[in-house]
Amino acid sequence: MLYELCTKQGIAHRNTKKWVVAQTEQQWADCLKLHEHARVIGVPTRPVSLDEGRRREPDVRATTGILESETTGIVDSHGLMAFLQADFQERGGGCAFHSPVTRIETVDQGRGGYRVVTRDAGSGEDGVVTADTLVNSAGLFACAINNMILPAERHRKPYYAKGSYFSYSASHPKPATLVYPAPEPEQGGLGTHLTLDMAGRVRFGPDTEWVDDPTDLVPRKDRLAEAITAVQQYLPGVDRSAMAMDYCGIRPKLAGPGQGMSDFVIRREEGCDGFVNLLGIESPGLTSSLAIADMVEELLYR
Repeated sequence: MLYELCTKQGIAHRNTKKWVVAQTEQQWADCLKLHEHARVIGVPTRPVSLDEGRRREPDVRATTGILESETTGIVDSHGLMAFLQADFQERGGGCAFHSPVTRIETVDQGRGGYRVVTRDAGSGEDGVVTADTLVNSAGLFACAINNMILPAERHRKPYYAKGSYFSYSASHPKPATLVYPAPEPEQGGLGTHLTLDMAGRVRFGPDTEWVDDPTDLVPRKDRLAEAITAVQQYLPGVDRSAMAMDYCGIRPKLAGPGQGMSDFVIRREEGCDGFVNLLGIESPGLTSSLAIADMVEELLYR
């Protein structure tokens, strides 16, 4: 779906494939479970032999196994978002930026629609938007929107996983495949992995640092040493001196430290006609956005 859109609209993208690499027997067993789950839901993955792995990516260490995602790729995220915004507006949609939601009033359990009260960040004046249907796609602030609408017993607590990215200035090693360490559910993330930008530059990240403030986007230099150690597990020849702090992002989570992994929540809420909740939509939320939109349309109109 996304490949087709990017090709049609001229949005830069590339099929890079992705490896999940295991260093222990337990990690490989977990990778095989992931492979089976992918088979059940129709996502193509395949085990790659260690010999093939060494031929294709000689700088990558995989001690016990490699699982390949054959359809994974990269995309110009800003180009994609710019297209989606322009397409929305050309179809009659309106965007109100810098207008945080302060209150949502539900009219007759949603049967009469919703009144969304916003506040202009510049003037401080309130505005009201009325809607028959409401889709909560507020990302980091989705739990706050949820809690404005649903009763207290259905409120959700947000957790914030800050992720730091690390640049890499050396020309070697430079794999052509995205490389992820085997997942460790208790970490709250996918590990500090190797990714590529559209120019072919290597970067690493994100790591996971639990924070209380969803606007805490200041990189911390003390994250670098731990990231280097993590990267060396699967890329032992990495030039430590060429890695540097780059930037940070925040991932919205529905489970906190030590609580395991949480999946996306995409559902029509009982007792609130026309209200669809999208909670915990972190990476790969952007590249999943077209599929998520299809699900939302089905929940509302089919």
